[in-house]
Amino acid sequence: MTFCLGDRVRWATTGDGGLPIVRYGFVGGVAGESGRVMVMLDGELRGDVVDLDQLEPVSITNVTLHLPGRDLIDDPELRRGLVHLWQAEAESAGLDVDRLDCLGTGEPVTHGWSLAALTAGGQEYVVRALPSTRDPAVICVRAEVTDHPAI
Repeated sequence: MTFCLGDRVRWATTGDGGLPIVRYGFVGGVAGESGRVMVMLDGELRGDVVDLDQLEPVSITNVTLHLPGRDLIDDPELRRGLVHLWQAEAESAGLDVDRLDCLGTGEPVTHGWSLAALTAGGQEYVVRALPSTRDPAVICVRAEVTDHPAI
């Protein structure tokens, strides 16, 4: 993938404690032919040089929360709060959501819950909470493209 100066990017990396973290920023320049990119991370005064394969463009569908605790979708009140956590992450990523309609405690779907319908850039999405395919004790909250937001 090729990035241009000023592109909004998502950097999935590992923090000092060995835990995965996601950072957002803007492409500040390409660091030669090395396949590395200068990224101006949000909240930082200086840029970081990041491997190109660790970056992806920011989009509604790649803002994903990975949260430990199956109770987050089993308990209706905790499930209701997941929409707001996802919304905060989308704002942190710099995304503009035109409209977000919460579905109360959610609508059941195969293996999870639809939590909200949203519109961004004229496209309809649904925010869903599903157990991770890698670890069912971890809940993934993400937006998916849909023709039927409440499904």
